[in-house]
Amino acid sequence: MLNRVAVLSDIHGVLPALEAVLAEPDVSAADQIVLTGDITAGPQPAQVLDLLTSLGDRVVWISGNADRELLEYRRGQRDSLPDPIAPWAAEQLREDHLDLLGRLPRSLSLPVHGLGKVLFCHATPRDDEEVVLVDSRLDRWKEVFGGLDADIRTVVCGHTHMPFVRVAHGRLVINPGSVGTPYGRSGAHWALLGPGIDLRITDFDIKAAVIRVSQDSSYPDITEWADYFLHARATDADALEAFGPRDGREHAG
Repeated sequence: MLNRVAVLSDIHGVLPALEAVLAEPDVSAADQIVLTGDITAGPQPAQVLDLLTSLGDRVVWISGNADRELLEYRRGQRDSLPDPIAPWAAEQLREDHLDLLGRLPRSLSLPVHGLGKVLFCHATPRDDEEVVLVDSRLDRWKEVFGGLDADIRTVVCGHTHMPFVRVAHGRLVINPGSVGTPYGRSGAHWALLGPGIDLRITDFDIKAAVIRVSQDSSYPDITEWADYFLHARATDADALEAFGPRDGREHAG
């Protein structure tokens, strides 16, 4: 049984944001750090992977759709990627990085004090890119939770870059938000689990981070990319409007 678990999701290759979260005392003291996917697709993918692998067994990894897509692109299994920065990011990865991504599970469960058996995944327990939101209808949650063991009472997911906690059909659902590319509010978002649920925001020098990322990354549009994502120029309303139709609400009776 783990007493404290730090959950980091959707780092998206932003090294300064990751470093800021890892420097948090509660992250340093956590029994485990769980990454819920989309680790690499961003401006500093190799540096982020190297830092995380240096932490050894303290880190538990889960693949996100962007990690899977980068690997598929590099392995010749697809010839395009939906995220403009992703093809560039894929080319920055070494073979050992690709081997690591290829070994990552889509989900896993861990016992956490106060929360019981917790399932960690990227988007939903059954799919790494389908959408559920804080205001998704209960029928949608019932659908995505279909097939889960009854003893899983807590589910942690990422993917939509917006933190929330809610109850759906008796299960706690936690989204820690995004470390590297948050929507709605700047800062590096993460969560601390055990025995309760604590959604956290780590403040760091955004202006300095934009400059650093722009200097460190050779992505052609890096300054514009860093300014947009690190400052969280996309509001929560923008994100919900974009994501909302993808949770099936427009087809609900």
